[in-house]
Amino acid sequence: MTTDLNKATEPVAGESPAEISGAEIVLDDVVKKYPGQKVPAVNSLSLTIPAGEIVMFIGPSGCGKTTSLKMINRLIEPTSGTIKIDGQDIKGQSENELRRKIGYVIQGGSLFPHMTVAKNIAIVPKMLGWDADRIDQRIDDLLDLVSLDPGKYRDRYPRELSGGQQQRVGVARGLAADPPVILMDEPFGAVDPITRQRLQDEMLSIQRELRKTIVCVTHDIDEAIKLGDRILILKEGAHVAQYDTPEAILGAPADEFVEDFVGAGSSLKQLSLVRVAEVELRKPTTAKVGDSVAEVKQRAESNGDRSVIVLDDRGRPVGWPWLRQLKGDRVVEPTEDLVNLDHRATLNDALDTMLSSSHGGAVVTGDRDQYLGVVFFEAVTEHIRLLEEQARG
Repeated sequence: MTTDLNKATEPVAGESPAEISGAEIVLDDVVKKYPGQKVPAVNSLSLTIPAGEIVMFIGPSGCGKTTSLKMINRLIEPTSGTIKIDGQDIKGQSENELRRKIGYVIQGGSLFPHMTVAKNIAIVPKMLGWDADRIDQRIDDLLDLVSLDPGKYRDRYPRELSGGQQQRVGVARGLAADPPVILMDEPFGAVDPITRQRLQDEMLSIQRELRKTIVCVTHDIDEAIKLGDRILILKEGAHVAQYDTPEAILGAPADEFVEDFVGAGSSLKQLSLVRVAEVELRKPTTAKVGDSVAEVKQRAESNGDRSVIVLDDRGRPVGWPWLRQLKGDRVVEPTEDLVNLDHRATLNDALDTMLSSSHGGAVVTGDRDQYLGVVFFEAVTEHIRLLEEQARG
């Protein structure tokens, strides 16, 4: 079965689409059969993955999704068939040459424990012969891209990082040599739900900026719906059950297998397709670190606000204190961990984040964590009500 989809991802209103830096991947009649195995692990898989898109591989345990992923960078050699990246057969390159052009991110980040963050990220650029200045600049740029302050994190060791921070460094390392293709194998499976949501949002933000071709294995249909431009649902033997956009899979499952796999309440899962960017954002009073506390309180009170969003010198939100919590002469950076939402996060994410917020809302950010506004519970529930009315006709 050959599936070839080329529908471009629609940008959010007001977003200018970034230039595609990814490469098309074509799998043609790919088979993987292990010695002594009667049934192939992957049997005649044919698939086109458009350049610059995120494609999520999902299916029941043992269906061949990870095997299919690993054949793209020849961690597993195909028994037969061809795989082409940007029109070039991967068999025409040495394994090392191929893997230097493909980023690979796995669960937990898989960092070398005896190397600092900077040295972990620098591995592939060093192998490619980059000079020291270029490598140093790349390390700082990538840490900034994954929202880790280079000054704080480049000289730390993996043991000094949280699970989420290790995974961010793993993503940075996968991007280090600016490869057109990134492969991800259950990248967010080993972290808690809140960290997982933040990492997913980070991935969406990075992809808006870089437009790589990302192939990601997941076992979570909600994650596939949130992240995927397209979703590949596989049956045993890596047979394609359906390969389509999340909207098409939820709205028109190909058969009973897909319907059962997506699960009951697929109409509720449609809410996972609605992004925070589609909901009205409010703009409460903001303050910069270092501003006069008296002046900030006066502005907030005149605006009718009982709290303020504190931004750093680059316009990124770092706290959401109540006015009573502002002490001293100058606004200082709050110590609590502020949970932000990327504006491409889903309404389900927004509701989950609001449950842990005392403000009844969530701070929304755009590229490089730039502050965009706040989404409140009332705006989300009103948007859901309007969608339900439209669905009823």
